[in-house]
Amino acid sequence: MIRKLTALAFALAISLPALAATPVNVNTADAATIAASLDGVGLSKANAIVAYRKAHGAFKSAEQLTSVKGIGPGTLA
Repeated sequence: MIRKLTALAFALAISLPALAATPVNVNTADAATIAASLDGVGLSKANAIVAYRKAHGAFKSAEQLTSVKGIGPGTLA
C-alpha cells in the first residue's frame, strides 16, 4: 500500500508542471505554440494574438494583450 501511494505521489509531482502554463514569447511564437503554452488560450485566441501582432507590431507589455479581441484581464491573471 505504501509503495502504491509513493508511486501515485511521484506521478502527480511529475505531471503537475505539464498542467501549468509554459513560458512563451508571444512576439515570436506561432498560434499553435501559444495555444499549447498558455492556460485559457485556445487556438482561436492564439490566432487573434498572432493577427494582432502582425497588424500592430510586437507587444510592448503583457497588458497590451488586452487589446486583442477575446483577451481580457482574466486571461492575463
